Amino acid sequence: MAAVPGKVAVVGITGGIGSGKTAATDRFASHGIDIVDADLMSREVVKPGMPALVAIATRFGADRILLEDGSLNRRELRHIIFDDAEHKSWLEALLHPLIRQEIMNRLQACKPPYCLLSSPLLLETNQQKMCDRILLIDAPEQLQLDRTQRRDNTSADAVKAIMASQLTREQRQSMADDIITNDSDLLSLHAAVDKQHKLYLEHYS
Repeated sequence: MAAVPGKVAVVGITGGIGSGKTAATDRFASHGIDIVDADLMSREVVKPGMPALVAIATRFGADRILLEDGSLNRRELRHIIFDDAEHKSWLEALLHPLIRQEIMNRLQACKPPYCLLSSPLLLETNQQKMCDRILLIDAPEQLQLDRTQRRDNTSADAVKAIMASQLTREQRQSMADDIITNDSDLLSLHAAVDKQHKLYLEHYS
């Protein structure tokens, strides 16, 4: 059952870059399961007019950090914090509580018997504490690399840098309650998701 009586059970779904987390999440959604996407929530809290965006523009300069339409220049922000631990810590202290609250609001609106919290950094940001179970979409590292290069048309070094900033495959595996290995084709992934969905229905209904 759900960790909190009366609360819809929350399954956290995560995976390293190129693991196929989005494809798996889309398959769960096709079964009518509500999805709360942490990436979308991270964009919500920095929309034009939001206090967090005002704070970011004040700290780093509106001319530098805002696009012509007043929205956040995410590429420039990533550049600013990449090699500056102090800026990175300040930004995380500002945004993480806001993102967490937004996620909790969305989770409370989910319908039974369970919903998914989709987050690539679920385990790195302690978002797993909001979950009843953790589902890992897992893939061999070379396959992650190949898929991401094809998808994003980027260099191997760029992908490796992102992978190095995330937990290792072994760390994610050790923290997961359930694991779907996505090392074949899309039909195989869908079949694995369908099986896991059936198990969750049995467990949480």
